Amino acid sequence: MKIKGEIIALVMVSLILGLILSIQFKTINQSVGEGVMPTQRAQELANELRKAQTEMESQLRHIQEIEAKIEQYEKGGIEDDIYAENLYKDAMKYRMLAGYTDLKGKGIVLEINDPPVDIQFGEGFSIVDELDLILQVVSVLNAAEAEAISINDQRYTAFTEIVRAGNHIEINGVSTGSPIIIKAIGNPDTLESALSIKWGIVWQLRSYDYIVHLTQNNEVEIPRYRRVKDFIYASPVEESAN
Repeated sequence: MKIKGEIIALVMVSLILGLILSIQFKTINQSVGEGVMPTQRAQELANELRKAQTEMESQLRHIQEIEAKIEQYEKGGIEDDIYAENLYKDAMKYRMLAGYTDLKGKGIVLEINDPPVDIQFGEGFSIVDELDLILQVVSVLNAAEAEAISINDQRYTAFTEIVRAGNHIEINGVSTGSPIIIKAIGNPDTLESALSIKWGIVWQLRSYDYIVHLTQNNEVEIPRYRRVKDFIYASPVEESAN
């Protein structure tokens, strides 16, 4: 329980640091773009950004070390205990289903780039404005029995939120933008066919002038879902004796 508490605390610290990084990065970009930020202030913010990034990387390494210890504890003694070994396999299966385990395997990679900017009007549009299209891709992959999905290296789970925030989007609370790279693990042929079927989502994206690259890959890597979800209102229903 103590180790679990440490992980929760470290994850929360990492999320806060990630938010600080995002805010400071946007502040620097906006201020420099407007040409009103003194050079000294810009340097101070850049130093703070590097310091926060270093701290976040340190916390992530600490989390990985603790997770490695937990895995050792879980594996300890199961070699000679079939019941314990089966429990461990079940636990790993449910972790994979919930998204709390890094995965790799055969699958596809879909990259969506924004259309070229209209030189005459100096305007363009971005895939971050089309959340419905991104969610449609996810729905198609789920229907094609994808075993795991990520969007710009953010694991897609039942708790994932994708929201517009200014000129970018936030996935699992992490800011990201174009290009959108969606990875999925599953039968590569099935996943590719589901996406590229005539009048399907890839055809639709290209009809809107988005630059789309769809490839099969034998070594797709999808990271775990790193946010901690506590159930406050929900509880398991006990099975009736009947």
